[in-house]
Amino acid sequence: MFPWLAPLLASLVPGLVAAADYHEQLTLRPLPLSQLLASFNFKSNTSIADFEAHNYRLFPRSLGQILEYAGTRELHLRFTLGRWDAENWGARPWDGTKEGGTGVELWAWMDAKTDKQADENWLTLTNALSGLFCASLNFIDETRTIRPALSFQPEGHHTNDALANTRLLHGVLPHEVVCTENLTPFLKLLPCHGKAGIASLLDGHKLFDSSFQSMAIDVKPLCDQNGKCVLQMEQTIDMVMDVERSKRPRDNPIPRPPPNHELICDTSKPYHDDSHCFPADHLNNQDWTLSQIFGRPMKGTCPLADSSVPPVCLQVPDSRAVHASDGSKEIKTNDGMSRCYTFPSDSEFALVLPKSEAKTPEEASKDLVRPIQPLLYAERSFTGQGQQHGGVQAILTNPNPYEVEFVYLESLPWFMRVFLHTLSTRISTSAGPDSSFSSLIKEIHYRPALDRTRGTQLELQMRIPPRCTVFLTYDFEKAILRYTEYPPDANRGFDVAAAIIRTLEPSVMNLRTTSLLLYLPTPDFSMPYNVIIFTSTAIALAFGGLYNILVRRLVGADEAAGPMGKWKLRNILKRLSKR
Repeated sequence: MFPWLAPLLASLVPGLVAAADYHEQLTLRPLPLSQLLASFNFKSNTSIADFEAHNYRLFPRSLGQILEYAGTRELHLRFTLGRWDAENWGARPWDGTKEGGTGVELWAWMDAKTDKQADENWLTLTNALSGLFCASLNFIDETRTIRPALSFQPEGHHTNDALANTRLLHGVLPHEVVCTENLTPFLKLLPCHGKAGIASLLDGHKLFDSSFQSMAIDVKPLCDQNGKCVLQMEQTIDMVMDVERSKRPRDNPIPRPPPNHELICDTSKPYHDDSHCFPADHLNNQDWTLSQIFGRPMKGTCPLADSSVPPVCLQVPDSRAVHASDGSKEIKTNDGMSRCYTFPSDSEFALVLPKSEAKTPEEASKDLVRPIQPLLYAERSFTGQGQQHGGVQAILTNPNPYEVEFVYLESLPWFMRVFLHTLSTRISTSAGPDSSFSSLIKEIHYRPALDRTRGTQLELQMRIPPRCTVFLTYDFEKAILRYTEYPPDANRGFDVAAAIIRTLEPSVMNLRTTSLLLYLPTPDFSMPYNVIIFTSTAIALAFGGLYNILVRRLVGADEAAGPMGKWKLRNILKRLSKR
């Protein structure tokens, strides 16, 4: 969007910009170990009447027609890669509500009175979104689809009658690789299409080179106290970037170790000397500019965005010096831990975070925004050995001085045959294992798998006492697939979707574990190849010889030769007689 286009739109269509309910905001938060969290948020509201009348202004027509045709009342779509390091980075952005499991995750409330009608609408939705976002969502079939009963709740406002005629479906593709082909359709849904505003900073090279990235799309109806309802579409991108890696120029793609005088070392370590350096876990030495981090400058603001919402915010204490471009206005919060910036819409915005002048660790600690401790820490891994049986172990830790209640959801493929009777929990406190706690699992919702028809769905409503760790384990059996069901890279293994955890008390937040890689019994695919080659060779030799005998006619040379043949035969006989 060009800067001169905003006043032109305002003069030609005065009601368009005035009635627009759209805002966007970029929040930057430095993280330990030279990491930076960049959260892009785009939010637009469209009245339900305009949407039903196909009067598309801020809401993209391409997505609106899909939702209407597929009968989708509420939609949530996630594209995620990487791992959020909760121990070092703290709580997840947006309390984990904008994060999905590794790959592509989709859940929606469909208008349907029966499960069969919901499956038909779900098939229409996944195929249409697959073409819109250039993703493999059409591979979310019935074996990768579940119907959660405890884990998800509608985020929008729905009447009881509407919810009675809706069905919740959830699907995930953990093997999907998120790339630039998914980012381009994401940007096309924005009013300014990434040409102006904070979206102009989004570059595929920087986004997919980050340690963690997540793209989220949420569509839901919202109503106020007066009964006025709007359809809200919220797009979010969260990315954790390595500052030093992002500052490297694009013409020097090969990383080289920095010189010794540029290393940031923790001199308080007893083993620090000229030949050993331990990385300093401080933010006072983190310095960057906006154009260095994203590889391009920010091209003003989107003309359709709400001017009352600051487009750029930085979460650093007031004691930290920050330089912004001329003409910008700095707005500091009352807590002294964050500041936002407004600037003219027709000018580029520059932001510089210089090095701190703190000398001692005590002074440096004042320049830090301490990460918020999450409610839970979650890990998951495979146990056991061999190609027939295995097990899953989930380690859930509550570091807080109060009890946490949550719902644990597993969506497993059908070839993992879970033995529910092996499900067990073991609790451990700081003093060691303790069996005095009981009733850790309050409710179980289990839907067994059917071979090649549906996967396993396991939902557990649990609680963890204060400062305790719970070990959740169960066993499973590995199925043997048909040779046509193996992917081309069968020896790599099969991806198992991440477990979803949704806390209920004392507050609501979401988190995902990492995905797992399951190894199944794999046949030797070279043997069928050898059999095919041997069989083809034998058939070719046998058929060729048999065909030659059946078709060829054996006659005398004088019978088969004509006048020219007889002349050639005489010449051959003369030559032979001369020898």
